[in-house]
Amino acid sequence: MSQLSVPPATQTPARPPLMSLDDALARLMQAVRPFDAAQARQVSTFDALGRVLAADVHSLVDVPPADNSAMDGYAMRCADVPAAGTTLPVSQRIPAGVVGEPLLPGTAARIFTGAQVPLGADAMVMQEQCTAVSDATAGGAVRIDTVPKHGQAIRRRGEDVRAGSVVLPAGTRLTPQALGLAASAGAATLSVARRPRVALFSTGDELVMPGDVAPEKMKPGAIYNSNRYTLRAMIQALGCECTDLGNVPDRLDATREALRRAAQDHDLIVTSGGVSVGEEDHIKPAVDAEGRLDLWQMAIKPGKPLAFGVVRRSPDAPEQDVAYFIGLPGNPVSSFVTFFLVVRPVLLHLQGVPDWPLRPTPMRADFDWLRADKRREFLRVRRNDRGGLDLFPSQGSGVLTSAVWGDGVVDNPPGQAIRAGDTVHYLPFSELLS
Repeated sequence: MSQLSVPPATQTPARPPLMSLDDALARLMQAVRPFDAAQARQVSTFDALGRVLAADVHSLVDVPPADNSAMDGYAMRCADVPAAGTTLPVSQRIPAGVVGEPLLPGTAARIFTGAQVPLGADAMVMQEQCTAVSDATAGGAVRIDTVPKHGQAIRRRGEDVRAGSVVLPAGTRLTPQALGLAASAGAATLSVARRPRVALFSTGDELVMPGDVAPEKMKPGAIYNSNRYTLRAMIQALGCECTDLGNVPDRLDATREALRRAAQDHDLIVTSGGVSVGEEDHIKPAVDAEGRLDLWQMAIKPGKPLAFGVVRRSPDAPEQDVAYFIGLPGNPVSSFVTFFLVVRPVLLHLQGVPDWPLRPTPMRADFDWLRADKRREFLRVRRNDRGGLDLFPSQGSGVLTSAVWGDGVVDNPPGQAIRAGDTVHYLPFSELLS
């Protein structure tokens, strides 16, 4: 008897395999073009915190500009102090900002932190290792209670930075300490990439805003929109200009209209919700209609549904005249995690930051996680006072308290169970969200 075959029209199409996070990031970095150098801005070093350098910063000076004292004390010649207890007359006093006279043989100079070491001195002894035997200023004397070594406590000219050297390369995201280094190199202004312009909106008829509807008046199934607050804050924390377009109704025409508006003046469109496979999830067909969708799902947990593509700025716009699009899942923790894994690298890449691989810290797990998933997991954890990591009890994608309680995630490979005492890969939020 012949076997019945299922007509092709009713066959369920095979789902493509999920994409790994590493492959997804590689595609994103290849697809997203960093801003052109012509769009760079010149800003005051005072105002450059969080910006990304568009050009190398070269030092205009040696740092330090001359040999100087590392602390308060006395400058001398080693040959003049053959043994501890040697007493030397103090021939001069040199505060910071004053250039002393050449040091007379057989004398010491009272000197202060940062002051230029006088010509002829080859060592500096801190004041705690010296004893004033009379007024230890010019005209007094000091006993040296240790035998100095050549070069002791002297910071050499240019030992930190040489004039003409690159102190901060293009692509550096400017931290407070980087701004200090730029200033020490003489840079009053810096060439930085322009700020990315990001449009943000949510989808979902169930979403309401806190303050708009009192809890007792919320309709059945309604929830407060937390993603709008979380994502907006994360975008702003990265120094981007964020336009909040609010919540878009669950209709294809409304979603398409929101995409068209967002594409006009923005580099990137970020949405949350509407990227699953339900009948009310309109992001995928809307992006397909207004541009192109290139990426759909990733093999991570939380955060499996994700969309990446482009939206045309106008129907007849050239192929390169587009806004990039990233659609995040609607669950709060999924949205939070996929933002720092996917959106953050894109926003940094736009500004010219080199590819930013995750650099986890090895730490000890003080918990068991035996429910290994086939996807790569990001488990919310917190450092404890024993030098290990504790696990939040509930790892659900809707449990936003886990991201507040925790101070980072464990990057757990697919199929990997964890037992207490194992070494795991820890990623702190402080690094990922800055």
